[in-house]
Amino acid sequence: MSQEALFNAIRNEDKEQLRTILKSEPGLINATDPRGSTPLLLTTYYGLEDMAAILIGEGADVDARDPSGNTPLMGVCFKGFTGIASLLLEHGADPNAINGNHGTALIYAATFAKPEIVKLLLEKGADKTAKDNRGYTALDHAKMQDAKEVISLLEA
Repeated sequence: MSQEALFNAIRNEDKEQLRTILKSEPGLINATDPRGSTPLLLTTYYGLEDMAAILIGEGADVDARDPSGNTPLMGVCFKGFTGIASLLLEHGADPNAINGNHGTALIYAATFAKPEIVKLLLEKGADKTAKDNRGYTALDHAKMQDAKEVISLLEA
């Protein structure tokens, strides 16, 4: 088995192949593809919750970073994958991790108007006062998007 086979199993949503590869080569759990994504980052990007659960169960780094410093949790906040966000947070993902632009999961959830994820992040201790590299907080981003429900959550 190879690293390429691992990433293909993920892209093809082949859970059995994923398990087989990880059983034979557990060291691939946090390997990176040519773009710098780990298997968990890739599953979260595609919204593959079952695949993400397998990887987390096998010990994938829930705070792995892509070359821009984005974590799996940040990625699901862009896309609104609430189930995966919950899974990551339940397994210790850092809600206050900061990427290269000083963005946080909460800032992205607010920017993309994802109230359920904002609520989850706040319950897990996300810092409402964190500022990105432009000096904006999650609340500032929510206001720019006129995301009323998110604004209410952040002002509470």
